[in-house]
Amino acid sequence: MTQISPSEDIRSVTELKRNTREILNHLHATGRPVILTVNGRADSVLLDVRQYEKNLRAVNLAKLIAPAEQDVEKGKIRSAQEFLKEFKREKEI
Repeated sequence: MTQISPSEDIRSVTELKRNTREILNHLHATGRPVILTVNGRADSVLLDVRQYEKNLRAVNLAKLIAPAEQDVEKGKIRSAQEFLKEFKREKEI
């Protein structure tokens, strides 16, 4: 994802109501999220759906990897050779 441009990517909800198509076109063209403000404070973020799906895949992958990372931190590791021996023995390969 490209770095956010505060001058282009921070918009008020009022601007969104008035210029919805323009803001969505900008969002799709740049791939950058648009931060929506209410009363001058950040409130919500709009993302292009393709970017959202990419982020979702990354989060899901991180969730799958997390238990393995915890095992490594705890020292619960073994060599690939050991694993393959055990795997072949269990699967009778």
